[in-house]
Formats: sequence, C-alpha cells, structure tokens
Amino acid sequence: MEPRPTASRPDLSALDRRGFLRASAVTAGALAVPGLLPASAPRAYAAPALVRAGRPVVSHGLQAGDVTADQAVVWARADRPARMLVEVSRDPSFRDAELRYGPVVTPGSDLTAKVRLRKLAAGRQHYYRVSFADLDNAALRSEPVVGSFRTAPTAAQDLRFLWSGDMVGQGWGINPDLDGMRLFAQMHKLDPDFFIHSGDTVYADGPLQESVVLPDGRVWRNVLIEEKLKVAETLDEYRGQYRYNMMDTNVRAFFADVPQLNSWDDHETTNNWYPGEVLTDPRYTERRVDVLNARARKAWFEWVPITPQGPDGMGRVYRKQEYGPLLDVFVLDMRTYRDANTPGLDPAPEHGILGRQQARWLERELARSTATWKVIAADMPIGVIVPDGRDIEAIANRDGGVPKGREVEIAELLSGIKRRGVKNVVWVTADVHYTAANHYDPARAVFKDFDPFWEFVSGPLNAGAFGPNAMDATFGPKVEFYSAPPVVNASPMEGYQFFGQVDIDADSRVMSVALKDLEGTRLWGVDLQPQ
Repeated sequence: MEPRPTASRPDLSALDRRGFLRASAVTAGALAVPGLLPASAPRAYAAPALVRAGRPVVSHGLQAGDVTADQAVVWARADRPARMLVEVSRDPSFRDAELRYGPVVTPGSDLTAKVRLRKLAAGRQHYYRVSFADLDNAALRSEPVVGSFRTAPTAAQDLRFLWSGDMVGQGWGINPDLDGMRLFAQMHKLDPDFFIHSGDTVYADGPLQESVVLPDGRVWRNVLIEEKLKVAETLDEYRGQYRYNMMDTNVRAFFADVPQLNSWDDHETTNNWYPGEVLTDPRYTERRVDVLNARARKAWFEWVPITPQGPDGMGRVYRKQEYGPLLDVFVLDMRTYRDANTPGLDPAPEHGILGRQQARWLERELARSTATWKVIAADMPIGVIVPDGRDIEAIANRDGGVPKGREVEIAELLSGIKRRGVKNVVWVTADVHYTAANHYDPARAVFKDFDPFWEFVSGPLNAGAFGPNAMDATFGPKVEFYSAPPVVNASPMEGYQFFGQVDIDADSRVMSVALKDLEGTRLWGVDLQPQ
C-alpha cells in the first residue's frame, strides 16, 4: 500500500518542528522541560529552575495507548500539582468536544496522569486536547496540547502498524546536531494506526556523556539531564529516563499522534536482569535487582500509556489487543516471570521465559482468536542466540539440539498452536539492535512438532547497532534477510537504525511486511497470504 495521506489530520508536528531542543533554547521558551543540561555544559551545571508562577504547563507532550474500538488511554504530565482535563472530538476543530475530568497530578506519580476515554466511535479518527487546571483557581489553565488517534475497527478495514525497540542506548542520546531521534520523524510520515514498542523503552543502566569521539574523528554530542549522568537506582532517577526521551521533538510529535502498545525488556531496570538477581556491577550502591525493579516498574507504569491494571495501576504487562476481524495483537512480558539466566541446558526448567501462567494464557487466547492474523509482540527473539556471558539471556541456548532450558517452554507453545489448529501466527520483536526476517520450518528443525512461521526483528530506535547474531538450529530458522553494521555499537550517525512496517489489506487479507531504515527506505519485504 502507498503511504496514507495525512491531510485529514491537523499538523500536530508543527507544534514542535521549527526548532529542536537545544541548550541555547532552554530559557528562550521553546519548550518548558525541567532539568535540561546543555550538551556543552560541565557535569556540575545546574539547570535553571522551571518558572512556577502563572498557569500550569503540559511539560512533556502527550501520549495515547492501548486503543480499542471504543476506548483509549491518554497520558500527560504537568509541571506542578494540577487537575488534568481532556477534551475529545471527532472534529479537529473540537466543535462539540466532550470534556473528561482526569485526576489531580501529584509528585507521588511524578506529576503524570492517565485518563481512559470511553464510548468512542470504532474505526474513526479522534482528536484530544489536554490541559491542566490550577488547584486554587480552576479558571487558570495551561495552554492546551493537541494529539490524535484512530480507534480500532469492528469491520474489516486496511490496517497499518509499525514496531521497533531499543531507545537511547549504548551512550547515544538526543543529538542536537542531528535534530534528535530522526527515526521517529520517518515513522510519523507513514501515519500508522498504532506503534508496538517492543521494549528497552529506556536505558536506565546507560549513562550519557557530554560527547563521544567516533572512530572517524566526528564528535557525537548528547543533550544531558542530571538523571542520565549515572545508572538509575532511585525512583526519581528511573523517572528521569522517561523525562529525557520525551524531551525529543520527534518523539513527542510521534507519540502525540500515534497510539502505542508497549512492552518492556531489561534496560528499563538494568542489563539482562532476572528475578532474584544480585548485581556485582560496582556502579550500583543498591544491588538487589528486585528492589531496583520495583522502582523501575513504578516509573514505567507512570510514564507509559498502558491501561492501568490492578488497584495500584501496576498490573501485568502481557495482554491482548483486538483490531477488528483482521488482527489481534498479543503483547508478551519475557522479563518478569523468567528463570535465572543459565547456560540453558536444563531439560525441565521451572519457569522458562514466559512463566506457566502467561504461556497458558497465550496458547488459550491464540486458540480463541477469530482474527485472520495473530501477531505476537515479543520483547526477545526465538532462534537468535543472545548471550549473557557464558549464560543465555533469551531463548536459544547455542547447542542446536533438542529443546532445553527456555526452549522447552517455546516448544510446548509451538506444539500447542499446531495442535489447536491456529493459523496465521506472526512474531515481531526487537532487542538485538539489527533488522532481520527469520523463517522457522520443521523441515529444517531438530524439534519438528510445529507449523512454519515468520519472526521479524527490527531496532534500534536510537541506540548502538550490532549484529548479526548467530542462530540456533533447534526450531529450524533460516535468515531470509538481515541488515547490520560492520562494527559493534555503531552510532545512529551510521544509519543502522531500523523499524518494521506491517500493512493488512482489507479485501485480500494479505499481510505485507517491510523492514525499513533510518531514511524510511524499504530494505526488504514479503507479502504473506492468509491460510
């Protein structure tokens, strides 16, 4: 399909596009972002305090997420305690807009809040406008900020979604010389129905430096804030990772205009973590991962537009999202319930990588799905070997033999999908910092009790590029395509930043998958016929 016209939407990007957030603009009114350090500033630089007098300010843009046929979650943050107000309309001029009252934001939630919009029209464009009202004078309101989203359809209609992951990692942050995270601008042009963020939403374990000299002598410069100068350990340091990402002009424009489906992986807490781990990393004063993860989890749920679940708003991450008769998306959590990282040779592991409850849920919900396509949004790949020193971080365990370790759980899942007659299952993921199309076939595999399927990999969004990784033969993968840099940790300047695009045609039900780069160039693609 051709790129969709965007004339029906207001030019939301124009709110921010004229000038990227530079050090010289911090006090010039370009954007009110607290705690910004100019890229040229020494580490001891103290950012000017945000002016608190007058009206409240929407401080870090807008986000929408978990959009269904009749509901959506809208997120925003204020610069002070205030009442969140959301107007929603199907008209970009906001005629006949409905006003929804949100909660009072407080420091207890880092001044963030979410409102779940209900009773929306299915398959339609909606516009939302967020402002904050002063708690002492309700007539004193912030300047409104505008966003938009399309609700999921209930009848067959063309669908487009994008996916990627791995954001601000390996020392590569917001570079003012490059106008920030440009991949988001490329994705924005495609006007997708939604975006799957496949994890590593932030790199809480990846401090930034003022500048990095590249091998060819060029200098990469980073915009800095205090919370990005060390590994995150405290709750506020974890929150600062998200504040940083939302300082980027391209990110704010994209997230205001494209609803998200978010998963998470390891770097939201720390590299390659698993429950019960005790770190040996000397950068940390708090080395109990369970303690760090509790803080990281709270910050993630505060800053990500996920549907609140549970009395504390921090429920499970894995969930199903329906997009009419053509598509169901199954978002996985491959971090919370896993076994410890080991060489992966145990013939009967206790939890695997999904955990028994999530694995059973996934098989059951796949079997119940009546959608043509079932997309599994995983935060780690299946057959790609992802090491953690001598141990295994993902699923594939290097030996290429019968399933062992975490492979046992995946083998049981794939067998269950076949036994239940579930068709048209496609996996999308990120994590490994390159892009690839991997096809799995029992004819090539050691373990053979499954139907052939595709796994598509894309990332990073703005991080170091690596790869390609070796593959494990257990499930018979064949790498049909990959693109990766010739050196490890290639900066985004080298162009090896990737996202995936999926289009589903309403008439033919064909799923077209394309792997794209930093310039939006189509590197490879395939049309999948529905069974």
